[in-house]
Amino acid sequence: MSELQGAEAVVLVGGKGTRLRPLTLSAPKPMLPTAGVPFLTHLLSRIREAGITHVVLGTSYKAEVFEEHFGDGSALGLELEYVVEDVPLDTAGAIRNVAHKLRERDVMVFNGDILSGVDLRGVLDTHRGSGADVTLHLVRVEDPRRFGCVPTDADGRVTAFLEKTENPPTDQINAGCYVFKREVIEGIPAGRPVSVERETFPGLLAAGARVQGYVDASYWLDLGTPAAFVRGSADLVRGVAPTAALSATGEAVLLPGAVVDESAVVRGGTTVGAGCTVAASAVVDGAVLFDGAVVGEGARVERSVLGANALVQAGAVVVDAVIGDGAVVGARCELLGGVRVWPGVVLPEAGIRFSADA
Repeated sequence: MSELQGAEAVVLVGGKGTRLRPLTLSAPKPMLPTAGVPFLTHLLSRIREAGITHVVLGTSYKAEVFEEHFGDGSALGLELEYVVEDVPLDTAGAIRNVAHKLRERDVMVFNGDILSGVDLRGVLDTHRGSGADVTLHLVRVEDPRRFGCVPTDADGRVTAFLEKTENPPTDQINAGCYVFKREVIEGIPAGRPVSVERETFPGLLAAGARVQGYVDASYWLDLGTPAAFVRGSADLVRGVAPTAALSATGEAVLLPGAVVDESAVVRGGTTVGAGCTVAASAVVDGAVLFDGAVVGEGARVERSVLGANALVQAGAVVVDAVIGDGAVVGARCELLGGVRVWPGVVLPEAGIRFSADA
């Protein structure tokens, strides 16, 4: 893909990922293994595929992990730079915090926990063609009540930013991808928390700036919860969600050193991490197994995450659950409906049922 002239990218990856605990106790959310690679790899691959090569990462929580893994970005065909956010600055504040690293006229900004199929070049073309100061990717959702809504006029110009309501006037929501003119970023107050939705965007509208919407119904998923994380990983494996980081798609991804018994069933977009073991007659469906996890004989794991070196013993059932690093689910136990097991916890071999819905 040819380089996209006059454009660069900022990816905000500073969040603590509290909704994904205990997975994020050991790694930032964008670095969690997703379809076999850190989630951020998928986003960076799409940015490079669109022709953007200079990317600035706005980091905070466990900031060192990003540079340790990605380095200067050359392995992905990118030039990566890093800026650490010492205190929480909210979205716009985090964007302003990286302004000294920017050098192009148009800056694409991404929330680092969104999995999206939006046409990135299309967003940029809309921004430039409309002469906008800021352009927002807006996605249509079936139930916009859980989100703030962003209505647009007949020309696609944003008219307001509305809080969550039971009667939303539009199904369009902020999808967490923007294009800013660089001077707009430089105009955001520095050194304090600033919200794009509560301060920056409404302020631009009040000042008469052109805030444009790019509306589509492309694949879009916020990976902020365990259920969404598992679904997103499975959608990447199965080719439902777009990425340029995987060479093949299918029912499962098996990383080097993974051992799956021939009588086991692994399906539904499952990722089996490096050094994992799936024993005889086990069923693993739509799950994510981090490196070294073990699924015992006849066990069943569905729509769940097993942390690094976690053990699910023989006959256990794990459905819609999160098992922390090194935790043990005892034989014949049942974990259902949103249960989370913290790292290192050992559940007894007693056939006990645990359910977050109970």
